[in-house]
Amino acid sequence: MNFIDTHCHLYLEEFNLDLDAVVARAKKAGISRFLLPNIDSHSIEPMLKVMESHAECVFPMIGLHPTSVKNDYEKELSIVESWLEKAQFIAIGEIGIDLYWDKTFLKEQQLALDYQFQLALKYNLPVAIHSRDSFNEIMDVLKPYQGRGLKGVFHCFTGDYQQAKAILDFGFYLGIGGVVTFKNTQLREVLSQIPLDNIVLETDAPYLAPVPYRGKRNESSYIPIIAEKLAEVYQIEVEKIANQTTLNATKLFNFRT
Repeated sequence: MNFIDTHCHLYLEEFNLDLDAVVARAKKAGISRFLLPNIDSHSIEPMLKVMESHAECVFPMIGLHPTSVKNDYEKELSIVESWLEKAQFIAIGEIGIDLYWDKTFLKEQQLALDYQFQLALKYNLPVAIHSRDSFNEIMDVLKPYQGRGLKGVFHCFTGDYQQAKAILDFGFYLGIGGVVTFKNTQLREVLSQIPLDNIVLETDAPYLAPVPYRGKRNESSYIPIIAEKLAEVYQIEVEKIANQTTLNATKLFNFRT
């Protein structure tokens, strides 16, 4: 089976001691590509270092994470754009709005998100959207881009059916990770109403490890656990989950088959 982990932070310190082993375990589990979302200017160098050491399978994104949007966000965005002019990236991400921790910089987050949507269109790249307690606010920024060719994924989707439908109506994908395995989640019921061709797989490693590893460090080798839970939801073989979600990711991120 062939999987793509469309969202994992393999450059974070949680992987400093055993990154090669983590990648090897994932490859053994069938993961052929790892997509790394950026956080801010401080994470670019370690992210690219991981990409350079695993160039055959690691693909970086570039963007400004909403929790890193502060008073200096325009400077951070200029760094993002400068990198887009001199290097190749698979997507603009991780971008979005996060109102879970702090609402102080909501306006700045909205402006940063809109600017990065513009960058995505300029460079013909998909976007990876972080949405935490902010679905309506993100859709308000996204709506003016309807029909303009913007494409992307709502990373770590955990919303309800109406939110899922709104995302699909826009032509975006749902990024599904370890939460689908949690005991008290509505996500499985929501996904049972969503076509499989609208879904890509992710881990968000080192965060949100699936059951039975919940609470521990997450890693890309756990992607098959997520696929197995989806196979239960859709009542099909795991191989079909692997094939379709890999095809979806290949289309979204413009990979060559």
